[in-house]
Amino acid sequence: MTDFCRAAPAPQRPPPEIDRPFRAVLRENFFADGASAAMTFAVLAFLALVLPPLWRFLIEDAVWRAPDGALCRAPGAGACWAFIAAKTPFFHYGSYPPSQRWRVDLAFVLAAATIFWALWPGARGKSLAAFGFFVVLPVAGFALLSGAPVLGLPRVGTNLWGGAMVTLLVALTGIVVALPGGALLALGRRSSLPALRLLCAGTIEFARGAPLIAVLFMANAMLPLFLPPDWAPDRLLRPLFGMALFASAYMAEVVRGGLNAVAPGQSEAARALGLSRVAALRLVVLPQALAAVIPAIVNNFVPLFKDTTLVAIVGIFDFLHTVDIARLDPRWAGPKIAATAYIFAGLFYLAFCLSMSAYARGLERRLAAGRSVRS
Repeated sequence: MTDFCRAAPAPQRPPPEIDRPFRAVLRENFFADGASAAMTFAVLAFLALVLPPLWRFLIEDAVWRAPDGALCRAPGAGACWAFIAAKTPFFHYGSYPPSQRWRVDLAFVLAAATIFWALWPGARGKSLAAFGFFVVLPVAGFALLSGAPVLGLPRVGTNLWGGAMVTLLVALTGIVVALPGGALLALGRRSSLPALRLLCAGTIEFARGAPLIAVLFMANAMLPLFLPPDWAPDRLLRPLFGMALFASAYMAEVVRGGLNAVAPGQSEAARALGLSRVAALRLVVLPQALAAVIPAIVNNFVPLFKDTTLVAIVGIFDFLHTVDIARLDPRWAGPKIAATAYIFAGLFYLAFCLSMSAYARGLERRLAAGRSVRS
């Protein structure tokens, strides 16, 4: 027992941290040395030059209500938010029939509820939420948006779809397919079967080596050539397939990096406990691999959401395309109106991208806290 007795006093621990005054925190972070102070003053000077005119343009001199663009074209007028208010239904639904727009709202309420359920940290039934997101939601969403005469929902052609609904649809399709598709491609690339390994590696390298615009053009032009005329995919399904393939290829390399970060002993220990190879992969290896690459996964989802604007190249009316079309209305034509339209579009994409990044940072903190507790 003497081997486990302490032979020397335990080292002293530092006193617990106490709340520091605000001035100390400010000095430490912004005025720690000459370079830090110079950079702080430079940033403050830049903000002092930029923020006042930006505030006047966006808020003080802005036109909030107007029947047309005449007030927005007047000298001294600022941002034309009246244009945004007048065109909001078009930005949201495109040319979707007004009497059927409740179907779009219901589809995205279901999507938001499913995503909230799946991503909320304390929610129960995560497997059921994942099944609803990856299986039930695509079927229900397609029936609502496209129509189902059996259920009394008239058909609405995709040529009438547009705006934010198309942008969110393309982004959700890419996200839904990218993670499982990328995981399957990454596992196939690590397979011991040469044919499967070469097929997955070729798919990944082809999709990653070609620009997304080229992938969208090939999907739009070549998919109908491989199917019978009666089975030709819809004009919206073609870019969806190209976007899903492109996102899955990039996600495959992210997942492969996570798989390489998991020690081989994890899989061997799971097999020693009696788990099958598939069970060990699903329950032990993949959770650790995905947790290790969460920043890279979100880093793929953020540009994927922004790349949805490229579907306009093949004639799809996404959100940015509808904004660009709306500003050409002669009643609302004007340089300040166009500037307001693009500022609004930038805020739309910025809000979604910042939300994804904020959720990823919170998830990283929770995972790091869990690892520190277990260690």
